[in-house]
Amino acid sequence: MSGAFDAATGDGPPLPRAEAEQRSREVRTAFEGLLQIRRLTGRRGGGGDPAARPADWEVRQPVRAVALALEAAKQPPSAVGADGVRVATGYRVTAGERPGTAVVEWLGPPAAGAAHAAESALTACATALERLGWEALLYRGPRRHRRLEVEAPATPER
Repeated sequence: MSGAFDAATGDGPPLPRAEAEQRSREVRTAFEGLLQIRRLTGRRGGGGDPAARPADWEVRQPVRAVALALEAAKQPPSAVGADGVRVATGYRVTAGERPGTAVVEWLGPPAAGAAHAAESALTACATALERLGWEALLYRGPRRHRRLEVEAPATPER
């Protein structure tokens, strides 16, 4: 293991309960680091409210940034077992079709009812992301599958 922190995207293995507290500390440290990056690289001459808008680093790596924001907001990630079958209900973050975008879905094990909880769960995810300056729009796709499309707001021209 490299020792590098990877935010949970919802496609990894389930976290053993015994490691939950350690994981919580790692998430808190990574999120504090993200806020520090925002403070140091603020687009308005540095400083300011670190929650105001995503940093350039986040825009270049939206899947990692969005997953970290959701995990830090204590939203549960989905998980996949060794056999490739979903074993936990929660968010899943993947790359969007356009650069700088991410897609958030609410998935779970077969017959777990994740689809019924998707709208309210994704609304909670959108709220957490919007507090950090992301734009998150809820869409309904084929077969009424709900998803969030997430991107940084457009940078105003000055």
